[in-house]
Amino acid sequence: MKKTHWIAAAAVGLAMCAVLSATGAEPDDGLDVVKVRKNFYMIAGAGGNIGVQIGSDGIVLVNSGAAAASDKVLAALKKLTDLPIRYIINVDAGPDFVGGNDKLSRAGYTIFTNALGNPAAVAAMTNGGGASILSHDSVLRSMSADKSAKYSSGALPSEAFFTPRKALRMNDEGIEILYQPAAHSNADSFVLFRASDVVVAGDVMDMTRFPAIDIANGGTIQGEIDALNRLIELTIAPTPFIYKDVGTYVIPGHGRLSEQMEVVDYRDMVVLVRDVVADLIKQGKSLDQIKAARPALPYETRYGSPTATNAFVEAIYKSLNAKK
Repeated sequence: MKKTHWIAAAAVGLAMCAVLSATGAEPDDGLDVVKVRKNFYMIAGAGGNIGVQIGSDGIVLVNSGAAAASDKVLAALKKLTDLPIRYIINVDAGPDFVGGNDKLSRAGYTIFTNALGNPAAVAAMTNGGGASILSHDSVLRSMSADKSAKYSSGALPSEAFFTPRKALRMNDEGIEILYQPAAHSNADSFVLFRASDVVVAGDVMDMTRFPAIDIANGGTIQGEIDALNRLIELTIAPTPFIYKDVGTYVIPGHGRLSEQMEVVDYRDMVVLVRDVVADLIKQGKSLDQIKAARPALPYETRYGSPTATNAFVEAIYKSLNAKK
């Protein structure tokens, strides 16, 4: 290799390392804390991925992780800021997303303290005046119905909404919570941080596996595809060259930070496998025959395990047959 070429290659390598250092993950007692934007972070390794917005009002969390990881999450937040947790927004009812609700909420302070003007009223709140827990009503209903989890009253959402869209403003930023019906379950939402240009997607998108479509709890293959299409609409692709715009970041339920094209690829994978299963159903194939045909074969290395692949194919089969 010519000396000039070697120098150029080295410069490119150093530049790439600098970019990875600026946006990469830093281990924190088993957690990965990823700086997404100037005042926005992703915490991975605590169960489901957690979005963290920080500003003058305090901390807004999207998801709270698993209960067992709560102390680690609080320690990680303490390293980022001394400001209190003000809101926890739940986009999924799974225990790896809501398990930390009670402890993290009680570690924070309600934004309504001054507005209520009544210390006794604050103390009477289910979480003792802690951070508000906000979700679509479907999350509240799902958590309340989950007898195996035995959630305390302080873990349940203290604010629930019924409309397809809920908007609020925290830390000088507009935040939209967008309900996605009958997607991976019946309790899915996206949270769009408009100024930060970040969407927290929950398990509608899981970069570590095929989507786990929970048929028993209202999930459907078409609702999953509709939700992924909606997620694509919410995102903007990176702008190359002179603008150096990284585009919209998507925080999936599990796995790495993503961009629009990765959402497109994930959607295309789901659609392709759905179409193959639908064609096999038209041929009169049984579920066992369809599984044996391995309709998700092109993606098994990337997203599959024997259990996850079979569960995904079975969920598609049951979802498509439920329409008949």
